[in-house]
Amino acid sequence: MSSSWLLLFKTLWGWSGSLEQACTRAAADGFDGLELNIDHPCLQELDFSAIRHSLSEANQHLIVEIVTGGDYTPDLHCTPSEHLDQIQRGLERAVALAPLKISLITGSDCWEESDQHHFLASVLDQVDACSIPVTLETHRSRSLFAPWRMPAWLVRHPRLRLTADLSHWCAVSERLMTSDLPPVQAMASRVDHIHARVGHAQGPSVSHPFAPEWAEALESHRSCWQLFIDKTFRPDRPITLTPEFGPDGYMPLRPFTAEPLADVQRLNAEMASWLRSNLLIPSARNRSR
Repeated sequence: MSSSWLLLFKTLWGWSGSLEQACTRAAADGFDGLELNIDHPCLQELDFSAIRHSLSEANQHLIVEIVTGGDYTPDLHCTPSEHLDQIQRGLERAVALAPLKISLITGSDCWEESDQHHFLASVLDQVDACSIPVTLETHRSRSLFAPWRMPAWLVRHPRLRLTADLSHWCAVSERLMTSDLPPVQAMASRVDHIHARVGHAQGPSVSHPFAPEWAEALESHRSCWQLFIDKTFRPDRPITLTPEFGPDGYMPLRPFTAEPLADVQRLNAEMASWLRSNLLIPSARNRSR
């Protein structure tokens, strides 16, 4: 059951069932909504009204993800203007689904810094024209891949709002992100959505966040997530998080069998339950001191 201030979303990354099945599983696992790519296969045979109806019947909110450049790792030959065209088409489709938020994975880490700033300014013009809140994710291989650039970039782009996925920055910088680091401090008041996956100094995903060997990594991420909540909480605007352990090389595999070390569907449900118990609304946090 949802609290009034915290909404947790089930990721459909790696989900092979139908939208109706996803809604049923999400409700059973205690989620408040779904987060999915606008091009997810479960949407392909449904029109916009059918999608909205399925979500409404299951009492599930929606966050839509738009990915440009051909895939999660962008095509190096995809130009900034092509990314912008893809964003515009994606936003038009996403708005028709009436999501709570839209999260963009866009740009490329291979561009010159001057091109990055021109691109981001154009993206933010598109975002300003959108009727739904839009955030940009701190994703590897994308414009916001580098933590150490973030403080200056936030000053340069005051309209920029973020989906914070610190696990990517762990992989990029080969260190845990901690709440005292300058990029984490700088971004805290600009985070509107959180991807709650736990990374480590050598990769974007631990095998199981509740295993004792990953206790430091879990606490490091939790402290950052709590900082974001403390800096952005408003009584009229729920905090949104998506536990996002997933497949595609993120979840480590057993040698020779290639079986995942953990069931990511179960793991994300366990993570959602843990987040409800371990993240505090700022007023409650103050009372606990």
